Amino acid sequence: MVSGVEKSEIAFFDVETSVPSRPGQGFAILEFGAILVCPKKLIELENYSTLVKPSDLSLISNLSVRCNGITRDAVISAPSFAEIADKVYEILHGRIWAGHNILRFDCARIREAFAEINRPAPVPKGTIDSLALLTQRFGRRAGDMKMATLATYFGIGQQTHRSLDDVRMNLEVLKYCATVLFLESSLPDIFTENSWVSPNATTRSRSNGQTSPEGMGLDTNKPSSSSKFENGAKSTLANRLEGTHPILSFVAPVTNINVQDLDETNSARPNPFNFSLMGTEMESQPLELEESMEEESGSDPRESSLTSTEGSSGRIDFLEPDEISIPSISVILAPFYRGTQKIQVLHRNIALQVCCRRLKVRFGISTKFADRAGRPRLSFVVDASPRLCTILDATDNIAQKLSADSGSSSEWRRSVTRKPGFLNSPTVRLHLPTIADGNVVRWATEIYHKESSTTQRLVFSKFDIVELDSLFTPGSFVDAYFSLDMYDYQQSAGIRLVAKKLIVHSN
Repeated sequence: MVSGVEKSEIAFFDVETSVPSRPGQGFAILEFGAILVCPKKLIELENYSTLVKPSDLSLISNLSVRCNGITRDAVISAPSFAEIADKVYEILHGRIWAGHNILRFDCARIREAFAEINRPAPVPKGTIDSLALLTQRFGRRAGDMKMATLATYFGIGQQTHRSLDDVRMNLEVLKYCATVLFLESSLPDIFTENSWVSPNATTRSRSNGQTSPEGMGLDTNKPSSSSKFENGAKSTLANRLEGTHPILSFVAPVTNINVQDLDETNSARPNPFNFSLMGTEMESQPLELEESMEEESGSDPRESSLTSTEGSSGRIDFLEPDEISIPSISVILAPFYRGTQKIQVLHRNIALQVCCRRLKVRFGISTKFADRAGRPRLSFVVDASPRLCTILDATDNIAQKLSADSGSSSEWRRSVTRKPGFLNSPTVRLHLPTIADGNVVRWATEIYHKESSTTQRLVFSKFDIVELDSLFTPGSFVDAYFSLDMYDYQQSAGIRLVAKKLIVHSN
């Protein structure tokens, strides 16, 4: 690997891991791959990859093999992580780290692996997470923004889910996206509303650099006459991307990440692919919070920020179903995470939050799914009243339409479950998010116990699912105060009910 005091190369890296098959089980690194990239020419200088033998081979389950194809036999003669730690440290320490979704996954796995062998983890000079970056800059024109989807969008092959292949694909995807953004920024007059520029893309004003949504509600499935230009330009543009590339010329000081402006003759023109703000924001994000809050339904941990809307009285309003007027329900595309947008449900122009009293628990706490840290994602199922079903059905209908109109191709999941043979017994699922602060995990939902005329808030001394499950037994009743949060993740979309406060009635 290239060595030197400055370490100006960008380290694109990826880890393939085992997949936890039960709550509380961690990850094991099965493969590490990295390339060092010249920031001036965007060419690969050197590479390194190796399979890794975990200390416990039983962690490689059938589910794990289905994800990346790495079997126990494949790693049986591979080195342990302790044996490759020096090489990994040499590659990563003091360099800019780059990869797809590395902040929420790969970075955490590297730190965990070094902690397990009681060695200090490498420290990056800066971090470029292409998932967050491209979601902000490139919009949702390429679908769910997963690497496989982006590669298919640009026609550069299929993702293999092997480390070295994935990091090389990551670099190519960034080149393609940068070229598209460069063209959109440099030649704005040729891109009309019928062009191939995504109506969902977040663009930047040439006068002030502020982000603004354009073209909301256009039909992104309608082919345009310019789409042929997009496909035809790819091969030519790809050739230009080999060698010196003015679009992505990196300058990486110790505490920040910058990209030289594309048009040096016009300093007022914003750089459409400036990494500086993104790099700073990423470094300040708490990884544990992002990982722990991601729900199995596909939600994003930052969704709850849209639901804590205070009314004019200064308190958060929860409306009972009879207080909700169906015609007064609306949905909008609201600013969300780093320049992106998401659907927000409103009632008379205030975020809709609902209070339902004495909901009967149908199924207790579910621990079927686990988050990236191995912690269970919690939810339970309650019976839904006819009025609540009417409200949720109406909300689903208008939110699904806006989701489709804004370009999402994800399958919509209805909020109300009606199983065959039990159509008169509809149910809804209430989600209990958790918050991780360092090594301390706690419920984000306020939980109370009501007995006779006394209501007392419950304080949990630890993250104890057994203790929590004993409260929400089938047949018991709860008062639920919840928000309606939109998610669109891994080709699934819908509205999930996130419990803000629960009052459990004594039997």
